[in-house]
Amino acid sequence: MNRSRTAALLTAAVTLAVGALTVVIHSSPAAAHGAAMTPGSRTYLCWRDGLSQTGEIRPNNPACSSAVNTSGTNSLYNWFSVLRSDANGRTVGFIPDGKLCSGGNTGFSGYDAARNDWPLTHLTAGARMEFKYSNWAHHPGTFYFYVTKNSWSPTRPLAWSDLEEQPFLQVTNPPQRGAVGTNDGHYYFSGNLPANKSGRHIIYSRWVRSDSQENFFGCSDVTFDGGNGEVTGIGSGGNPPTTPPTTPPTTPPTNPPTTPPTTGPTTPPTTPPNNGAGCMAVYKVTSTWSGGFQGEVEIMNHTSNTWSGWSATWTLPAGQTIHSVWNGSSTLSGSTITVANAGHNGALAPEGRTSFGFVAGGTGALPTVTCTGR
Repeated sequence: MNRSRTAALLTAAVTLAVGALTVVIHSSPAAAHGAAMTPGSRTYLCWRDGLSQTGEIRPNNPACSSAVNTSGTNSLYNWFSVLRSDANGRTVGFIPDGKLCSGGNTGFSGYDAARNDWPLTHLTAGARMEFKYSNWAHHPGTFYFYVTKNSWSPTRPLAWSDLEEQPFLQVTNPPQRGAVGTNDGHYYFSGNLPANKSGRHIIYSRWVRSDSQENFFGCSDVTFDGGNGEVTGIGSGGNPPTTPPTTPPTTPPTNPPTTPPTTGPTTPPTTPPNNGAGCMAVYKVTSTWSGGFQGEVEIMNHTSNTWSGWSATWTLPAGQTIHSVWNGSSTLSGSTITVANAGHNGALAPEGRTSFGFVAGGTGALPTVTCTGR
């Protein structure tokens, strides 16, 4: 067998916040690319489970909480990022037994845990359904879906020998629906679920890109009990919050930082656009206070060329101002701000990434950032 950083805006998350996913009977992640949404992968459903009124991700499900304790909340802000940039279609012997769910990516090791309390999708064996795989960045390639053997047990980490030898579904370059880089954007394709299955199983997905060595992996916990795609084990009582935050902001720093912040984000990143040039920008708020906030933008090179420089541009919401920028230089034209690389972080290899930070005054909706590399 063979084998990315962004979470959605809170409003986009709210759109998805329903108690049960109806199987509309869609691809995978680590810098920000995609993951299985139907049936939902562990990282995707744990992200949904942890959505909070403040925009922070605080899982309720015990398996999700344990995974975050091991891997950190970054694993859920980047639920679409379970990938290896050096996989090149390799699986057995490359991804070790017990590491299949993380794809051997140490940033997601908590999702390899053998537990029977992961969020669960209820399915009917042999039924035809529409699969959904998120499309944070569009790439050509082939999707493979496997199911565990009847001898598999959730009490042990998943091994290659636990999977049926052949995928029950294989699709190359499926169609996409919705806008790329949003929660509404996904690949979709219909297929039959494996027959003669009952009870708990894992559906294991691989997305093998044909334009690079980057491959994506994911585990979707399912039970074949006659269900129609309902999801259990997520949210407080099954429903993530749907009201905006009301908690007061924290106290601002007395001096703007001169290095990128190390604290976790308080607001999910905006969805990155796919601008066709292979540059992806991920904007997030890392801390807030009355009248201002601190933010960060990550730049990613999804091309086969090494860049000598890059720039990122976005429109400031009304009343918002940028006070300082580090790890980049900024110019302002009207309400449009452009940040170019600093001398030390302009060179960016294929699949490489860097970031810059800033302090801003005012509030407003999180913007969409576009970027270019050269």
